[in-house]
Amino acid sequence: MSVHKKQEVKRITTHQLQEMKNRGEKIAMLTAYDFSMAKIVDAAGIDVILVGDSASNVMAGNETTLPITLDQMIYHATSVVRAVKRALVVVDIPFGYYQGSSGEALRSSIRIMKESGAHAVKMEGGSEVKDSVLRILSAGVPVMGHLGLTPQSIYKFGTYTVRAREKEEADKLLEDAKLLEQCGCFGLVLEKIPASLAGKVAKELKIPVIGIGAGPEVDGQVLVMQDMLGITQEFKPRFLRRYADLNGVITGAINKYVEDVKAKSFPNEEEKY
Repeated sequence: MSVHKKQEVKRITTHQLQEMKNRGEKIAMLTAYDFSMAKIVDAAGIDVILVGDSASNVMAGNETTLPITLDQMIYHATSVVRAVKRALVVVDIPFGYYQGSSGEALRSSIRIMKESGAHAVKMEGGSEVKDSVLRILSAGVPVMGHLGLTPQSIYKFGTYTVRAREKEEADKLLEDAKLLEQCGCFGLVLEKIPASLAGKVAKELKIPVIGIGAGPEVDGQVLVMQDMLGITQEFKPRFLRRYADLNGVITGAINKYVEDVKAKSFPNEEEKY
C-alpha cells in the first residue's frame, strides 16, 4: 500500500527566478499589502509578491507614493510575509529612506529584512543610487532595481507619461540597467517604457527583467493587484488588463447585505443560536 506524502511547497528564490529566465519561463509578479489577500495571491501560484510603496495610493489613498513611511512599509510587509508559503517577497524601500546616504539605505534595508522577514528589497534609480545598492548587497540583502517611470520621482518628471522615448534617455536607461546588473542586483523592474527598448534590455541583461507597461519581450510582468482585479476604477492606463470586476461584485454584495438587514431577513432562523 502506497502512502501519499503531502507535497511540500517549494519556495521561490532569486536563484530560481534566474533559472526561469534561463529556460524562457515567464515570471508572474503581483503586489499585495495585507495577510488575507497575500494568502490568496500566494496560493494561486504567483512567483513574486511585491509589497509596493503603491500601498500609499491603494491602501492609504495618497495621490503619490511619496508619503508612505518605512514603518508603514514594514507593517504591510510583515502582514504579507505571515501569509506566504511559496512566493519570493520583495519590499519597496520608500522615498526618503535610501536617497540620503548609503548608510541610511543599509539601515532601512536591514530593518525591512529583520522586522518583516521579507526576502529582498527594491529601490528606484540607476547610477545615482549605485553606492546604496552596493552597500546593501555587501550586507547580503538581495536588491531588485527599478528603472523607467520611477513614481518616487514624479515631481521631477511632472507627468506619468511613457519614459525613455528619446535616444538620450533610452541610452541612459540601458546603461543604468547594465550598471545595476554589474553591482549584483538579482532582477530589474522596467516601468512604462517603449516595448522595443524593454526587449533590448531584457536581451542584453543576464538577470530577470520584469515589466509593467513595458511590452511582452521582458522576462515577466507585474501589476498592482487592486488594478488587475478591478477594485480600483479610476486608473485606466493602456497596459492594464482587468481580470475581474471586484468593485462590482463587492458593491453588489454590500447592497444585498444592507437590503437584507433593513428588511429584517438577516439573520434568519437558521443563522441564530
